Amino acid sequence: MHEENKDNGFTVLAFPCNQFGGQEPGTHEEILEFVQSKFDASFPMFAKIEVNGEGASALYQFLKSGNPDEEGKEDIGWNFTKFLVGKKGEVIARFGPTTTPEEIAGQLAEYL
Repeated sequence: MHEENKDNGFTVLAFPCNQFGGQEPGTHEEILEFVQSKFDASFPMFAKIEVNGEGASALYQFLKSGNPDEEGKEDIGWNFTKFLVGKKGEVIARFGPTTTPEEIAGQLAEYL
């Protein structure tokens, strides 16, 4: 999705988090190596952050605020929750962990 849409101003940004069952225990370098070797990821991968609780990054505090999940909860329930953010920084949509990139790609055309 990143490669197919990057020339239209779209970028995937990844923020690893170890708050969900210890799924991201490695260092930044180890996580980056894993996603590049296993998934051929070419999008920006940022340092590991917290997304919930008092240590939640300011970015995720912003993304979650006023953008609850399908159950009405603002906290991130599990890894791979995704946000679509517009060119002006507004949160357009929030997608649950099971929503695939292909499903999101089908909605991109109206925003690019």
